Order: sequence, then structure tokens, then C-alpha cells
Amino acid sequence: MKKLLVFLQLFLSLTVFAQKEIIDTAQIIVPNRFNSAEAMQKPYVIMISTDGFRSDYIKKYNAENLLKLSNQGVKAKAMLPSYPSITFPNHWTLITGLYPSHHGLIDNFFYDYKRKEPYAMSNRKNAEDGSWYGGIPLWSLAEKQNMVSASLQWVGSASDAGGIRPTYYYPYHEKFSPSEKVNKVINWLKLPEEKRPHFISLYFPEVDGAGHHYGPETKETESAVHLIDNAIGELVQKVNDLGLKNVNFIFVSDHGMIKVDGNDPLEIPSVLLDTNRFDYYNSYTLLRIYVKNPNEIKAVYKELKANKADNYEVYLDKKLPKYLHFATKDDKYGRIGQIILIPKAPKIFLEKGKRISVGKHGYDPRVVPEMKATFFAWGPAFKNDLVIDEFENINVYPLAAEVLGLKIDEKIDGKLKVLKPILKSKK
Repeated sequence: MKKLLVFLQLFLSLTVFAQKEIIDTAQIIVPNRFNSAEAMQKPYVIMISTDGFRSDYIKKYNAENLLKLSNQGVKAKAMLPSYPSITFPNHWTLITGLYPSHHGLIDNFFYDYKRKEPYAMSNRKNAEDGSWYGGIPLWSLAEKQNMVSASLQWVGSASDAGGIRPTYYYPYHEKFSPSEKVNKVINWLKLPEEKRPHFISLYFPEVDGAGHHYGPETKETESAVHLIDNAIGELVQKVNDLGLKNVNFIFVSDHGMIKVDGNDPLEIPSVLLDTNRFDYYNSYTLLRIYVKNPNEIKAVYKELKANKADNYEVYLDKKLPKYLHFATKDDKYGRIGQIILIPKAPKIFLEKGKRISVGKHGYDPRVVPEMKATFFAWGPAFKNDLVIDEFENINVYPLAAEVLGLKIDEKIDGKLKVLKPILKSKK
């Protein structure tokens, strides 16, 4: 009997192991791509995103390498995420220069009523389907102008959004350490000149993960900041050792982080539980409501407004503050909903029986300063020892395109004039 139990345990463990998804960590290379002679003469840009790297983390946790590098170049007092201050929307904004309502990624998950399909960031089929993404990402802009590009797990980089993928890319997973990612970037920069990427986008999730699980004011988040800071120091040193000319770095984050009140969350208004009348999408720091009968919208809005608590606001989507660019007239793909409930930080909406992580983001960064993101830039293209005021993250895209010498043909929300003063004059 004992032998039988041992056998069964072994069989079950092997069965569970076999059922686990095998993660493919291999690089994908699009063949027959080469830099034009003109592209080979242009600068390099390495654009780095550290998810959830709040604007005050660099000083708060004494990120020595980033402090040194940002002091040598340009640093913003803070960078303003687009609304909502959530990961997928803001990474796609940074890489396209469009507000979330204009590029279509209005949340990490949503439903498209025209397509009659849901989108979820965790669904690989969604994530690698470029038809969900509006705009022309920087790697597509580069490739269309005969400049080779590469991406290490930036949002959307494994998709055909914009009509063309990077020459070198990896589907998303979390198997690579920061140091391993550094070495992969260096390997790209060691390629022969005609195959070497001039635009590289690189993504680190560790700081965001620590902020969510432990909160922003913890040793775990401090350790994550130091982990990435060490990786950036290692990356810059190894790039310098290659002896390449005109390599420029842009370091950004998508949003900040705040400890939320998970002990006394806001309840979903009971009227919204009627699924025959409503769909709602709870991102904890905002609640988007789709009213199935358009004739009910005003009445439902008035009911929610009359019965709301003091610690959240109720908006008709068309009445949201203009500066958020999240109202009906901005909603290019019809994905936002008609009524928005916005809790006052650190309050969140939470369904009964569900648990919530300690740290969250998504609030308006102009109202909740903990949502503010980070921007640093250094290299031959940038001025030295310069501190600039806050600016919106839509303006990073035209800056990077200018440094790379790429022409932007399609309309974007970002303006080059906002960040052009941080560039050295061209000789």
C-alpha cells in the first residue's frame, strides 16, 4: 500500500509538471533586415522603462548609478503619466506619443463592443495581435525608415502593431534577470554595423512587482530599486567598453505607486450588479461602466451621483476633466464606457471576497502625486546637468525620434517643442 501511495504521488507530480506551460525564451529575429547607409551614420537610443519607478525613488532609495547618470545629463522633476496611470496604456503612450484614448489601450483589460471581443494584458494572443493597438511605435517608425530596431519585452513589441515588428525581439516572460537583459542588449550592440539596432527598447518589471506586493515604502521595494540601479550601471559601463559613438539613453517609468486602503475598500454600487443592464470594469482605482441601454445613461448617472459616498466621484464620460483626454470625444475606439467612478486615494473599489495587493496605481497624477513617473536622459545628444519641470509622457516619442533622425508622418499628441530644449544644438 505504501509503495502504491508513493507511486501515485510521483505520478501526480509528474502530471502537474507536464501540464505546466513551457515558456519559450528564445529570441525572434526577422530575417533580411539591414540598416541603410544613412541609418548607420545616425545615433543610437536605448530607451529603458522601469515599471512603477515612482518619481521620488531615485533619492528616497539612493539609486547611486541613476543619480550620477541623471546629474550628468537631464532629469525631470517628474513626468506625468497619461490617464489612467496604468501599465499597458502608458507604455504604449511612451512608444507612440498618443494618449490612451487615442491609441486604444485604455486599460490593462477592456471590452471592445465593436469587435465584440475582450482584451487582457495576460492573454498572449491579445498582446501579440497588432490590430488592438493604434499608432506607430518607435520600432516600426525606425524599421520603415531602414533603421534596425530591437526590443526586450516592451508592451506590444511582439505584435505587428504599426505594420512591422522590431528586427530583434522577445515575447514577454519573466525568466530573464536584469543582468541577463543587459547582456542581451550588449550582444545586439556587438552585431556587425549593418545588422546592429540603433533603437533599443528595454523593460524591467521588478520595481512595480515589489511595490504591488509589499508597498512603496518597504525594504523590498528599496531592494528592487537597487537591483535595477545596478543593472543600469552595468549596462552603461558595458556600452562604454564597446567604444561605440553617439549612444544615448532615455530612462522612463510608466507610473508611480501608492499604498492603498485595502482594509476598508469601497463597495461596487449595488445597482451595477444587474448584468442585464450593465457591464462594469474594475481597475480598483477607477471603475468604468457600460450602460447597455443608452436611454438609461442619464438616469443611472443621477442615481449613482445621488447615492455616492464622499470618497469617490461620479462622472459622465463626456464630462471628465478635459486635461485627462479620457472623455467621449477622445474615445477613438469606443472602449472606455459612459460613466466613470473615481475613488479618492488611497481608496479603491473592491468586489466582496476579493483580495487586493498592497500597492496600486491608476489615479490622476495631478491629484495624487505618488502616481508621478520618472524621466532621465543622458548621452551626446543631451545637455549636461539640467533639471526640467514636469511634462506629459506623450512628449517622449517625438524626442526619441528627433535624436534618431526619424521623420514622423502620422499625427501624434506629443510635441517636440516640449523637450527639444534639452537637446544640444546640432553642429
